[in-house]
Amino acid sequence: MSGVSKLENVIGGGRLLVKICGITTPEDARLAVDAGADAVGFVFWFMSPRKVDPARAAAIARELPAAVLRVGVFVDAPRDEMLRICDEVGLDLLQLHGEEPLEALVDPPRPALKAVRVGRPFAPEQALRYASRAAGVVVDTRLPGETQLPGGTGVPFDWSLVTGLADRVGFLMLAGGLSPENVAEAVRAVRPHAVDVSSGVERMPGRKDPARVRAFVEAARAAEAQLGPGAFTARRRRAPGSATP
Repeated sequence: MSGVSKLENVIGGGRLLVKICGITTPEDARLAVDAGADAVGFVFWFMSPRKVDPARAAAIARELPAAVLRVGVFVDAPRDEMLRICDEVGLDLLQLHGEEPLEALVDPPRPALKAVRVGRPFAPEQALRYASRAAGVVVDTRLPGETQLPGGTGVPFDWSLVTGLADRVGFLMLAGGLSPENVAEAVRAVRPHAVDVSSGVERMPGRKDPARVRAFVEAARAAEAQLGPGAFTARRRRAPGSATP
């Protein structure tokens, strides 16, 4: 089953997709799946404290249920490197968190979600420019200052800056400082198609806290139930790279 098919199995019925990112061990992968996550993320950026070796990621991915999305997080990586890792690990989707140009979305090795950092000032056009080429858009935190981390800040941004954006893109994933304490409020405010958490459910960088993972998924599901069936159905369109198995 292709990555897009797995994605549509979740969001096609109006469900909220829950992703646990920064997985580095089989134990944490099982924890995420047992808690009810739809997707797990492996970070392949060399500077991340959650970086995982492709061989290790492949071993973890092989133990996951077939329906769980395997997502690879990259930062300005060459296409041939991403293709090699996609094939080795068995990735379904990519998340591109660097300064990748629009051209990088023309023929990605897997369907790609493009991350956009949000802070003041922010205009929706900064995300919409990718909407027609990427399989979806990830909104993450942009910290003040010149040096910008590509993710994993642990700091939420002002969700009012992306209110209504989910109605204007094919698929919107909300990231940036989410936690068990704020994810329900974030879902109600933004109405994203997916939520993505990493540091907010950790006991240390790269290792998950079982209680916080379970609490995060439970809070996200509670918000999903409150908003009702079909609230998270994404706009259907054929995403670039969707034919890639």
